[in-house]
Amino acid sequence: MHNVAIYRHQLFKRSEPFIEQQAMHVPGFRPIMIGRERWGSAPAGMASSAISDVTGHQGVMARTRHAITRHPEPVVELLRPFNVQLIHAHFGVDGVYAERVAACLDVPLVTTFHGFDVTTRLSSMLMSGKPSWANYLLHRRTLARNGELFVCVSNFIRDQVLAQGFPENRTRLHYIGVDTATITPPADRADRPIVLHVGRLVEKKGTDDLIQAFAMLPKRLGDARLIIVGEGPLRDTLIRRSETLGIAERVVFMGAQQHHEVLRLMRDAALLCQPSVTARSGDAEGLGMVLLEAAASGIPVVGTQSGGIPEAVVDGQTGYLVREHDIAGLSRCITDLLDSSSLRERMGHAARRHVEQNFNVVTQSTQLAELYQEVL
Repeated sequence: MHNVAIYRHQLFKRSEPFIEQQAMHVPGFRPIMIGRERWGSAPAGMASSAISDVTGHQGVMARTRHAITRHPEPVVELLRPFNVQLIHAHFGVDGVYAERVAACLDVPLVTTFHGFDVTTRLSSMLMSGKPSWANYLLHRRTLARNGELFVCVSNFIRDQVLAQGFPENRTRLHYIGVDTATITPPADRADRPIVLHVGRLVEKKGTDDLIQAFAMLPKRLGDARLIIVGEGPLRDTLIRRSETLGIAERVVFMGAQQHHEVLRLMRDAALLCQPSVTARSGDAEGLGMVLLEAAASGIPVVGTQSGGIPEAVVDGQTGYLVREHDIAGLSRCITDLLDSSSLRERMGHAARRHVEQNFNVVTQSTQLAELYQEVL
C-alpha cells in the first residue's frame, strides 16, 4: 500500500466532493488529504492535515507566507509523518505549490487540470489580485518542466493544457468517475415537474439564461418549478431577474447544500439543466461532475455545447445540447422533456448506461492507479 498526498489549497469544499471520492477509490493507494485551509470535514477514516490546523498568530502567518511565497516547509512538515511516495495536486494553480513540496520530499508530482486553471485568460488572472493565481502564472513553466504527469478531466481541457506548453507525452486524458453503486435512480420516481440546476452562481454556469428560458415555458407547464442549488456573487441579480420575469414564486434558491442533499434533489427532479457558457474571463466548463451524477441518478440533462460538456452528455440520447446563450433552444428542450415522461425515462436510462460504461468511479480510479504506478 502506497501513501499518496492529495493536495488542494482549500480542503473538502462542498463543490468538490469528487476529489476525496476519487482518492478513496484508488486501489493500492492510501490518500492523505493535505492543504492550506479546511473548508469542510474529512470523510470518516480519511487522514487529513492543513496548515490552518495551527491556530492563532503563528497559523495565520504560516498560511499567509505559504500563499504569497509558495514556501513549502509548512506542507513538508505536515507530510513527514506519512512517508508519502507520491503527491497528486488538484488544479494547476495548486500544482505550482505542490511542485516545491514534491521537490523537497523527492517524490513525483501528478497534477489534475479541471477547468478555470487553463481556460481563464491571463489578464483576468492578473486582475484577480489572488497571490495563488499570480504564482501560477509566474511558475507554470516550472510546473510543466518538473511535474511527472499532467491529468486532464476532458479532451477539451487537454487541448487547453497543451496550448499552454505542457509536454504532450506527459499530458493524459482521464475522466473522473462517479460512484454508480451509491448514486442510483429511485425504484419509483415520482412524476414531479422539477427542473434542477446546481452550481456556483457565477457567469460561467449560465443561470441567468436558464431563468429566462424557464420563463418562456408554455402556460400548460405552469406548475413546473426551478430549483437552484448554489451560492455566488450573482445571487441577488438572479433573484431580481426571476422577480422581473414574474416567476419568482416558481423559482427556489436553495443556496449551497451538502452533497447528499444534492443527490436527493436529483432523485426527485425531472431533469437537470446546466447551460454553462464561456465567461468573459475565458473560464469554461471542464466537464461538469454534476452532469455525471445526474446521469447516474437516471435523469436527462439539458446543457450547452460548451467546454467539455459534450463529452459527458450525448446529444439526443442522454439529454439535449444547445448553443451557448440559446435561450429559446433551452426552453424548447426543457418543454419537450417536461411534456413527455416516456422521453425522460428513455433518456434517463440511456444516461445511466452511459455513466456506468464510461464514468464508473471503480473503473476510472483503477486506471488512475495505473497512472500512479507509471510515475513510481
